[in-house]
Amino acid sequence: MNRESSSEIKPVVNESGIEIKPVYTPEDIAASGGSKRIGMPGEFPFTRGIHRSMYRKQPWTMRQYAGFGTPEETNGRFRYLIDNGQTGLNVAFDLPTQVGLDSDDPMSEGEVGRVGMAVDTLKDFEIAFEGIDLDKITVSLTINGAAPALIAMYFAMAEKRGYDVARLRGTAQNDILKEFIGRGTWVFPVEPSIKLVGDTILYCAENAPLYSPVSVCGYHIRESGANPVEEMAYAFCIAKAYIDHVLARGMAIDDFASRLSFNFDIFGNLFEQVAKFRAARRLWATILKEKYHAADPRSMWMRMIAGGGGAGLTVEQPQNNIVRGAYYALVSALSGTQTMALCCYDEAYTIPSEAAARISLRTMQILMEETGLCDTVDPLAGSYYVETLTNQMEERIRAVMAEVDAQGGIVKAIIEGRIQDAVSRQALDRVRKLERGETRRVGMNCYRTEEDEERPIEFHPFKEEVAAEQIARLDRTRAERDHDAVRRALDRMHADADKERNVMPAVVEAVKQYASVGELTKCLVEVYGRYQEPVYL
Repeated sequence: MNRESSSEIKPVVNESGIEIKPVYTPEDIAASGGSKRIGMPGEFPFTRGIHRSMYRKQPWTMRQYAGFGTPEETNGRFRYLIDNGQTGLNVAFDLPTQVGLDSDDPMSEGEVGRVGMAVDTLKDFEIAFEGIDLDKITVSLTINGAAPALIAMYFAMAEKRGYDVARLRGTAQNDILKEFIGRGTWVFPVEPSIKLVGDTILYCAENAPLYSPVSVCGYHIRESGANPVEEMAYAFCIAKAYIDHVLARGMAIDDFASRLSFNFDIFGNLFEQVAKFRAARRLWATILKEKYHAADPRSMWMRMIAGGGGAGLTVEQPQNNIVRGAYYALVSALSGTQTMALCCYDEAYTIPSEAAARISLRTMQILMEETGLCDTVDPLAGSYYVETLTNQMEERIRAVMAEVDAQGGIVKAIIEGRIQDAVSRQALDRVRKLERGETRRVGMNCYRTEEDEERPIEFHPFKEEVAAEQIARLDRTRAERDHDAVRRALDRMHADADKERNVMPAVVEAVKQYASVGELTKCLVEVYGRYQEPVYL
């Protein structure tokens, strides 16, 4: 009988650098750290999930990313998604809004409403959320550099409609440190930016205790080039930086840590993705308990939205992305996420169509209703492979975090550009591996056909009149508001920033007076300045 020799089997190494064995046994679990830290769902260290019954009691929230053009158009898409069964909203803002510019700013030309909803004043929020029950639909604001203004607008809009802000649930991304690493929609220098994140955390703890003011976003770090281990490690280093800042300002860990959340990415090897979340969940719980001495188990929860990543999608043969999205949703569910989102199949090249958005929504619903994934908690637990990989991923995440700490911490590394440089180099390496075919991507560098070269791609139409409509509304709002009240609110905000007080109360007052995003940003720039990205040759 012929037997394969181990030398004939080609080595397989996942993206995190772990060599994968052909077969796993209980001895592999023991060698990697053992099984004592698997535990039970809903119990420290939460490897198997933060809730005892997980999806048996409540399935994941479905929160598709949506927003484009004017607030009216975005409201229409919101209503469409809700009518089709979506249970949460995730708001996309256009580029000018993200970097704190008004729609009539010369630098906004050509970008108003192009890749998200244009927002200038509270009036736009009032239109965008008209008819949406904020008690039934929680809202996530995907905003960072201009987060204080947009959080304030959401609260002001809700209060004006009669909601109790103290009972309002929702999330703001508001993770500015990953912007310096990954996306670039910064406004202020690094240290004042952290101070503003701290302002929002403190304000919400006192005024909106059920609201999550920060969703630490490993997602964009991964999309920018980081591997799965670095995605988690850098996100945890960033979260620690925010925690350290807030603790230094006198707040106790259990007064705010339970409202921190995370946003993570999914594409690539299924088992690597599942293991990274199981490993990260127990590592985060351990950090909160042992380093920060949290006593409330909720403070130790790694609450997360995890969904299909855009970096895994292809422009080539785009309908393959429907299948990819289904696998990403499977990973998300197997990983124990609280909230799920999927990039739509056409999102590799355009704003999703209604049909594409519905397919992604139906994908999550099929997974929830038809596959049995909600029947039992952490169904991969006990797998020799998964438990070994979970242990190995935790060890590697710890190692990367220790490396960052040895360099002086994540804030220093970002200010000096070291993290940005490392992630950018890895992004280039990822592209080169795709070009060489070392990383195989179906329809992109393998299994292509001649008709792939000629297939037309349908783009979302951009309406040039959007900017004119938005600027006209901004002009009307400026003409109708109380100018003296706006000026007093902005003066108060400037004084609070200059004295290093929490600016959020003044920001909330200013948006209630219909101060614009650009005016709020300009006021803070006068105190903090603007960030200048370091250039390394």
